[in-house]
Amino acid sequence: MSFLEKLNNQILIADGAIGTLLYSYGTDCCFEELNLSQAEQIQSIHKAYIDAGADVIQTNTYAGNYLKLQRYGLEDSVKEINSAAVKNAKQAAQNNAYVLGTMGGNRGVKPNSISIEELKRSFREQLYCLLLEGVDGLLLETFYDFEELETILTIARKETKLPIIAQVSLQEPGILQNQMPVNEALTRLEGLGADVIGLNCRLGPHHMLLTLEQIELPKHAFLSAYPNASLPAYTDGKFHYEGDADYFRQSARAFRNEGVRLLGGCCGTTPAHISAFASELKNSVPITEKIVKLKPKKIVVEPSAAKRDYAPLQDIVKERPSVIVELDPPRKLDTTKFFEGAKALKEAGIDSITLADNSLATVRISNESLGYLVKQELGVRPLIHISCRDRNIIGLQSHLMGLHTLGLNDVLAITGDPARVGDFPGASSVYDVSSFELIQMIRQLNEGLSFSGKDLGQKTAFSIAAAFNPNVRSVEKAVKRLEKKIHYGADYFISQPVFSEEKLLEVYEHTKHLDAPIYIGLMPLISSKNAEFLHNEVPGIKISDSIRERMAGLNDNPLQAAREGIEITKSLIDAALDLFNGIYLITPFLRYELTTELALYARKRASELRGNSYAENTIY
Repeated sequence: MSFLEKLNNQILIADGAIGTLLYSYGTDCCFEELNLSQAEQIQSIHKAYIDAGADVIQTNTYAGNYLKLQRYGLEDSVKEINSAAVKNAKQAAQNNAYVLGTMGGNRGVKPNSISIEELKRSFREQLYCLLLEGVDGLLLETFYDFEELETILTIARKETKLPIIAQVSLQEPGILQNQMPVNEALTRLEGLGADVIGLNCRLGPHHMLLTLEQIELPKHAFLSAYPNASLPAYTDGKFHYEGDADYFRQSARAFRNEGVRLLGGCCGTTPAHISAFASELKNSVPITEKIVKLKPKKIVVEPSAAKRDYAPLQDIVKERPSVIVELDPPRKLDTTKFFEGAKALKEAGIDSITLADNSLATVRISNESLGYLVKQELGVRPLIHISCRDRNIIGLQSHLMGLHTLGLNDVLAITGDPARVGDFPGASSVYDVSSFELIQMIRQLNEGLSFSGKDLGQKTAFSIAAAFNPNVRSVEKAVKRLEKKIHYGADYFISQPVFSEEKLLEVYEHTKHLDAPIYIGLMPLISSKNAEFLHNEVPGIKISDSIRERMAGLNDNPLQAAREGIEITKSLIDAALDLFNGIYLITPFLRYELTTELALYARKRASELRGNSYAENTIY
């Protein structure tokens, strides 16, 4: 009897984790390569699951594709590894179990890190290898990114009439990473030709059953579930699972009652867990009707729940000239000079003080703490930079929720300089996400959703700035990145410092079509040494030869060199205000007297150019 014919009349038991067992045996390498070098060990695992009661086993090919094998230098061994995996599974099955060719998801929380075309090429190569060896069906499992699963399911359905099991993985019960309700996702998979649709990984029996309560019985396909054993524990540098197999036996009937017909295990499960399922359900008759519990209500947040103390900067700079100033948190614990500078800048009438997030990976006082004090004690709007370097996704979202709680609504999302350039070159650079995904995360918080799609109960009110580096060979390409950031949710841009009127004009011509405004970065030079360091050693900054020559001519006169730096910046302010409303002044070495003078000059010039309304309407 065929695999689908059996599912039509009875519940089938699938196997559990292969990688978990290999890891527990001390094998910490490329598990898929073991199909070649340790074939007997792989076969023994398959046999253990069959002996435990599994009707269906999967090949040891979850990561057997080009994209994942290249991590181990095995990208040219896709055919050999997948072919050996099917042979090992068939050798173990001896026609006593169905063999499914397994293919796992590649995209995680950063879906754009791998293009669709790359995914297609890698998937097709693995698919053909499995089909050539004569598997009984295909198992597409652990897909967090729904676009990836839809794409490869479409390809697989065109290439074969074999049964296809398509399973999604959830960050939160009931909802996909892209905020799609799981019932809708599975319905779409059925529409694309999947014969079995379901869930695997990430969730244990408890949360997977909560999710299954929201899933209707498919019209034509069958339901599957492969829960994890438990949440993983981490002891002495190793992950391990402590899930009790008897707990699986107790939950088996609940899976049947939710309409599951193919029941197996994922991370942390062993033959003992599968034996527990089999003891309760093997050859059981599946249900044909179920009552679906009410779906979670969508978030309804009144606009008043998202409060702001200031008008968004992107609105201000569209209406009138606006000056913001970066004043970096100090590297030492004495904040006296910092607050002197913040007070002076407030008196100069700036719209915001921006605070970098350990720029150049140099440790400074937390910008969040100083931003809060600037707002509370001086009444100045703080603009908090957020780098992807130092926090994983958990830390980033927690940090943003904290900023919201403190009423710090203005943020700049940046990728951040790598740790190796800073004070602690041995420190780790996290980079769970890039600035694009960080912008997307903040936008989702503004919609009342966490990055994983969880209901946060209320919306945040962040105004999202994004970085712009115009000091590149192709400004046109840089503008493409701006357009992409707008798509992800950026409200406006803050540029790296510009040091020539020609560059200002070039930026204007390439960005005038954008609706999102730009604050043009300007930074006063204080010496020739300062100019050469910025030009040659700081990423994203380039200074014209003429300005470097002007500063070099005053190398023996520090006071006059700083004065010259001020005059150069003033001329750039004149040029910038003819093209842009936003001026972003960067304070060098906490020398706030320089940016205070420039802020006053910018306000004066803006008043002369546009009338006195600017000076009268400036928000202090």
